[in-house]
Amino acid sequence: MLIGIMSDTHDDMESIRKAVSFFNSKNAGLVLHAGDMVSPFTFEAIDLLEAEFAGIFGNNDGDKLLLEEKARGRVHNQPHLLQAGGKRLVLMHEPVIVESLAASGDFDAVIYGHLHRPDIRFHEKTGALILSPGKVARLHKGESTVALLDTGTMKAEIIKL
Repeated sequence: MLIGIMSDTHDDMESIRKAVSFFNSKNAGLVLHAGDMVSPFTFEAIDLLEAEFAGIFGNNDGDKLLLEEKARGRVHNQPHLLQAGGKRLVLMHEPVIVESLAASGDFDAVIYGHLHRPDIRFHEKTGALILSPGKVARLHKGESTVALLDTGTMKAEIIKL
């Protein structure tokens, strides 16, 4: 299964539309959002996905009640545990316990956001993938990026939007 991963969209509708278009062009079966959508109107773009969607709340998400309503139950508190493509995944925003989750051996991949920097590596003892897609929003320094994860090979790549 091909999973699209994005984070920290921070209301940047143009970049969110680019990410959605990219994931649709790759026929992603699932798209994950690692937090900081910020405003409920972001679902005007996210709802254009042709894939299943799941996300988590980040530290900048404002109106969580309306976000939850617009997301129709697809946005969760962290950590959010899920299975996709036969793999055990956990979705976080802040990276505080990422290393501990990867070290637990309970997950094939630990996905996080918040730092606005891409990160792809494997835990040295468990082999769990640790992945941050970077940030979609064109704010602060750095590029707008997303990630693709192939659960068949557990290979991930960062894509510049």
